[in-house]
Amino acid sequence: MAAPLGAEQASDVAKMFKALGDSIRLRLFSMIASAAGDEVCVCDLTGPFDLSAPTISYHLKILREAGLVTSERRGTWVYYRARRDSLEILSGLLAVPAAEAREA
Repeated sequence: MAAPLGAEQASDVAKMFKALGDSIRLRLFSMIASAAGDEVCVCDLTGPFDLSAPTISYHLKILREAGLVTSERRGTWVYYRARRDSLEILSGLLAVPAAEAREA
């Protein structure tokens, strides 16, 4: 990360981490972020869980409100994509600086 987070940005990023603090949402986000073709149908997200469709929808709503995913309705199905800008922010915060950069 090039510079420390400002107050507003820290608040936004905290919402992302809070959303990912639930194991169901973390798994859903992982499935969406790693999907072939960069998107996944909600119909493919319900099978791996022993949860009702409304419960899965609730968790997806939390991920969407946290700015981690976007959704697009196509007919009766909703398709989800990970927001790459959010992935970059989280990755930048979690990245360990190279030894040379820390020593410089």
